[in-house]
Amino acid sequence: MEVNKQFSAKAKHDFKLIQAAVEENDEKAYAELMSIYKKPVYHVVLKMVRNADDAEDLTIEAFAKAFKNLHKFNPEYAFSTWLFRIATNNCIDFIRKNRIKTMSIDSAIKIDNGDEITIDFKDKNLNPQEEAIKNQKIEIMQYVVAKLPEKYQRLVTLRYFNELSYEEIATELNAPLGTVKAQLHRARELLYDMVKNKKHLI
Repeated sequence: MEVNKQFSAKAKHDFKLIQAAVEENDEKAYAELMSIYKKPVYHVVLKMVRNADDAEDLTIEAFAKAFKNLHKFNPEYAFSTWLFRIATNNCIDFIRKNRIKTMSIDSAIKIDNGDEITIDFKDKNLNPQEEAIKNQKIEIMQYVVAKLPEKYQRLVTLRYFNELSYEEIATELNAPLGTVKAQLHRARELLYDMVKNKKHLI
């Protein structure tokens, strides 16, 4: 992997991790990439959707998609820029679908390397490429969710695929709201761990 000399030392370190992850299937490299970018990605996502639970969900999806497509990464760009674009595209899809009130579409988000990402809303209807991305996202999540312990699969299915609110899940399962939130939090932690391991995404 040829690296542009103009990149920062941090970006060059990312490239080494990517190379180890792709060429050697080095799980520690995946884990380190997630460790470096989990919080920054979450904060960018949270600025867009303004809901902590949704931000957690969308952060998982961003890493799942990025790691599954890491072999397609173009080293002409910083990894952080590529990852944040995946995350913001997921958010745009989510915002369109849910029509939630968010920041001005003319706003730009600054990411950790100083670049800015502008949110651009086009037609509310998904074009064929966007529909394909949405379907791929669902497919990725199905792969990962199938690896969860059975008690968490039900919760995650209700949250991700049936798109129920936490209150609706509590009613559906006849369980306390606090229990539902705690168990979904644990399920998210397990999903993060699985995303680190590429074997779960193949």
